[in-house]
Amino acid sequence: MNKRQHMVLGAYIAYGTGHHPAAWRAKDTVADGAQNIDHYVKMAQEAEKGLFDFLFLSDTPSIFRDDLEGYGSRVVVFEPLTLLSSLAMVTKDIGLVATASTTYKAPFDIAREFASLDVISKGRAAWNLVTSSKSDAAYNYGLDQHPEHAVRYQKAAEAFGVVTGLWDSWDDGAFLRDKTSGHFFNKNGMHELNHKGEFFSVRGPLNVSRPPQGYPVIVQAGSSPAGMDLAAKTAEVVFTAQSDLALAQSFYEQLKNRLSGVERLNKDILIMPGICPFVAASESEAKEKFEQFQELIHPDFGLAMLSDLLGGVDLKGLPLDEPLPQLPSSNGNTSRRTLIEKLSQEEQLTLEQLYKKVIVSRAHLNIVGSYKQVAEHMIEWFHSQACDGFNVMPPSMPGCLTEFVTGVVPELQKMGAFKTHYAPGTLREKLELKRPVNQYQKK
Repeated sequence: MNKRQHMVLGAYIAYGTGHHPAAWRAKDTVADGAQNIDHYVKMAQEAEKGLFDFLFLSDTPSIFRDDLEGYGSRVVVFEPLTLLSSLAMVTKDIGLVATASTTYKAPFDIAREFASLDVISKGRAAWNLVTSSKSDAAYNYGLDQHPEHAVRYQKAAEAFGVVTGLWDSWDDGAFLRDKTSGHFFNKNGMHELNHKGEFFSVRGPLNVSRPPQGYPVIVQAGSSPAGMDLAAKTAEVVFTAQSDLALAQSFYEQLKNRLSGVERLNKDILIMPGICPFVAASESEAKEKFEQFQELIHPDFGLAMLSDLLGGVDLKGLPLDEPLPQLPSSNGNTSRRTLIEKLSQEEQLTLEQLYKKVIVSRAHLNIVGSYKQVAEHMIEWFHSQACDGFNVMPPSMPGCLTEFVTGVVPELQKMGAFKTHYAPGTLREKLELKRPVNQYQKK
């Protein structure tokens, strides 16, 4: 039994049109959703109506290679910090999680942008710390190749220390703004970081006040051993791709066990697999909906997207009725590739069967059923110590998000597994996470 009474839910609304790769082709989908601010406002407000704990935006500083034949919709998306700053103005309680890569973004920029979002949103910001798995990003930043996996994680660990150090540039009460005395700030409440490390040299201080949450909530999304080590040292929330209950329980146990040997602000960590739910009033309706979406996948696109998920290996021209061949090594997403190769071998799938199974939810949990069936499945995982909640990936938007809010959420509430109102305070307070003390006040 999970020690938390209520599961945590994120609304993964990146890509605008939905998580099914052909969602943009569906009749009721807003085809230009990825760059339609009115559409995003409606989705954010719908998620808040459903009491989601946060909105989540993934990001990569390059286009997706699976879209280059012209079939996929993920080639253009809003920059996440810009979008969430806008959505902060039309929401009140829901958290705002944005992805920023330590491989390609300077720590000073990360610290400044997330501190600004936290102030703008009155304490609802969260940083999804990633190292970037898409090798094409290198060519947008003047590099000849994507840094090696181990190097990316070494750089991420140092970047985390720099970013959090910059968030401590100012004491909480440093800004006096005293018109009588003329003192705008207390000079003793300002701190220079003066960091000199292997990858970064940053003086500081940050030119934004200390965030309302002290630090925006720290999220991490790596499931490889290196990713789990980084999560144990830094993260308060972890996103992971898990499609099997036993494997999810194993990951949950392994990551939680790593926490005991690490000095952390919060002793626990929230683990949240992605879930792509096709839901309807009845199971038969949900299955019919799922099949309609599957028919919209162009074979060339399915194979290209599978190639990208496997780390950029070239599958073009391979027979669709044969199994996945032995693949060369890759510098991309290692944990996702392992899951896909394992699935292919265990279920003896052809390439066509594999891409139809995998690209729907990109190796996350995919479930098709009635509102009650989906709620029961989620609760089974929650109570089986496989997760602390889910990052919900609506197959199409806004339709599937609305159906989840109006159909699944009430079932979860009825079964006592999800809250019926927002708690007051910042995102940290809502998630029952401690606020970090400024490191200079500890000395």
